[in-house]
Amino acid sequence: MVDERFPRKFRLRTRTDFDRVYQNDAYAADRVLVIRGCRNGLPYSRLGLSVSRKVGGAVVRNRWKRLVREAFRRSRIELPTGVDLVVRPRRGALPDYAAITESLPKLAKKLAKKFGETA
Repeated sequence: MVDERFPRKFRLRTRTDFDRVYQNDAYAADRVLVIRGCRNGLPYSRLGLSVSRKVGGAVVRNRWKRLVREAFRRSRIELPTGVDLVVRPRRGALPDYAAITESLPKLAKKLAKKFGETA
C-alpha cells in the first residue's frame, strides 16, 4: 500500500523556501506548466504553488491549485527526490487534470537532470 497523503513536510510554506527556489535559475516548461526548482537536501520532494490573479478569478486559481496538488500527491513515486518545486500554470493553459498529471512528472524529471539527480 502506497501512502498518498499530503502532509506539511511535502509543502513549501515559508518565504525563505520560495526565495531559494527563485534564486536558482533552473526551470522547465511545457504547454501546461512552468516549474522552477532547486535541491533541498531532504529525502523527499516538496511542492510550492504560485498561481497569480492573471490566471483568473478565485475559483479558477483554486481549481489550478487543487489539481496540481492532487497530481503531485498521486505521482510522488515518479518524481525525483530531494528537489523543491514551485509550479505555476502556463499563461493561457486550461486547468485539465489529465494534462497536469502528464506534465508534472515529466517536467520534474527534466529539471532534476539539470541538477544531476536521477528520478
